[in-house]
Amino acid sequence: MKDLFSIGEVAKYQYISKQTLIFYDKIGLFCPAYVDPKNGYRYYSAKQLDILDTILIMKQIGFSLDEIKDYLQDYDTEQSLKVLNKQVHVIEQKIQELSLIQHRLHHRCSQMEEALKNKSSDVVIEDFPGQYILTQKVEEPNQMKEISIATKQCFAYAFEHQLPIYYQSGVIVPYQNVCENRCIEAAYAFLPIEKCEDNKVIQLSEGKCVSLIHTGDYASIGISYRKILNYCKNHSIQIISDAYEFCINDYITSKDENEYMTRIMFYIQSESCFQ
Repeated sequence: MKDLFSIGEVAKYQYISKQTLIFYDKIGLFCPAYVDPKNGYRYYSAKQLDILDTILIMKQIGFSLDEIKDYLQDYDTEQSLKVLNKQVHVIEQKIQELSLIQHRLHHRCSQMEEALKNKSSDVVIEDFPGQYILTQKVEEPNQMKEISIATKQCFAYAFEHQLPIYYQSGVIVPYQNVCENRCIEAAYAFLPIEKCEDNKVIQLSEGKCVSLIHTGDYASIGISYRKILNYCKNHSIQIISDAYEFCINDYITSKDENEYMTRIMFYIQSESCFQ
């Protein structure tokens, strides 16, 4: 039709689909200037192309379709400046959030890379730098099912409260359970986290520790625990804490349980290391 563009032409000019234009029409965001009553074909005026430009630019900037629809109802230079400045603030916040996520994701990648580079199951004595963890009590009988539920509760709580977790999980196994060969019975599940104020977050202090990286499925972790206990016994090292397990490679990063890697750590009496 003269001075009007078909939906196909508009879609071609703007590099969007006809389905998108139909959807915009249905929600009242961008309606055609004319609809042929005989066949229902949609046609748009040249002036409307500028409006569509505005919609697509605002969408690219990050506005929702509802926000764009409200904006187009009535706007002028002053109103536009106010809206755009507000969006600048929103984008700045998102950049800050993404930067923190990038930092925490890099932390996990670094741990995985280091573990894969040094595939050793040797017991080592090292200085633990300290760590904050978000904890969730594991319900009885403290087995794999209950550990899984507690871990998922941890993640759900962290996401709901937007807490700065490191996308890594772990558990706390009481020392008595380890001594009694009940190594898969955990008291708490946890997620390593940046320092923050929350009643579920506790601080693991820096200190001397004995550790080992267990490779394989979780059911076989008792082998690595016995290796640590024997090492400490043979070297007269006194364990003074429960066991902290940090998952380095787990179900999030591998389908193959044989590739799972878990760092087991106990705090030890510092003086024992130098006897």
